[in-house]
Amino acid sequence: MGKMEEVYHIPALLDETVNGLNINPKGIYVDATMGGCGHSRAIVERLTVPGHLYSFDQDMDAIERAFTDPRFTPVHSNFRYMQNFMRFYGHANDVDGILADLGVSFHHFDDPERGFSFRWEGPLDMRMNRKGERDAAWLLNNLDEQRLADIFYLYGELKNARRLAAAIVKARSRNKLTRMEHLLEAVKPLVNPRQEKKELAQIFQALRIAVNDEIEALRELLLQSIALLKPGGRLAIITYHSLEDRLVKNFMKSGNLQGVVEQDFFGRTLTPFRLLTPKPVTPSPEEVERNPRSRSAKLRIAEKI
Repeated sequence: MGKMEEVYHIPALLDETVNGLNINPKGIYVDATMGGCGHSRAIVERLTVPGHLYSFDQDMDAIERAFTDPRFTPVHSNFRYMQNFMRFYGHANDVDGILADLGVSFHHFDDPERGFSFRWEGPLDMRMNRKGERDAAWLLNNLDEQRLADIFYLYGELKNARRLAAAIVKARSRNKLTRMEHLLEAVKPLVNPRQEKKELAQIFQALRIAVNDEIEALRELLLQSIALLKPGGRLAIITYHSLEDRLVKNFMKSGNLQGVVEQDFFGRTLTPFRLLTPKPVTPSPEEVERNPRSRSAKLRIAEKI
């Protein structure tokens, strides 16, 4: 891996994920979240023609950094449109494995102009796709107080969500919120100084999820995986917060987004998947020491029946 890619992102649970996909050298694979190509490169290295990997990313920065290989096709798109693209490429129902690492690339956190981290001064952006119409500033200045409170509560799991929303509405009545320092000035009085980094991270996480419609996109990815995977094909998802993990866990257990386990007349569970990770796989202490941002990663793997 080159220096440029190391700066862009260090993949979490790399060996555990690629090994969990049980790579068939001549199989068809999808990396729904290409990012810095860490997982993608590891998969491609195990493929022989006609084996092929299709990797999705909605950020043109990632597409421009992608490597070139006859076994590899980068796709500039949100993974919620994966099924359409795979039909186009002739793989509507014969995919051997799908991977999604739902973490944000280091590149995004470390670029002040992208607006993903409270560590910098810069525009309130947070769009993964820079051509998206609505950035974080638009949400903060246009959504009503109830909707803002819902975002902070549901996506950030913040107990003071209503107070945060009220503070933002009050601040924007004086001046439009366009930069990260404007947001921090509005919310910092409500943040516990002893947990400042954690609570600010939760606020920024909630806004990022809302800006990019991440939960709905994940729902669409999960549903599409049933049709795309062949029997024996594997689905491997790495999550970073409880909302994502709960959704993935319930889906892999039941085959539906509600997590409702249905049974036949004989009491046998009706599901398209066999869960291969009863408990999520988490990073080793050595990996967390090497890559602290991986500490909250959870990998779950299921096999299409």
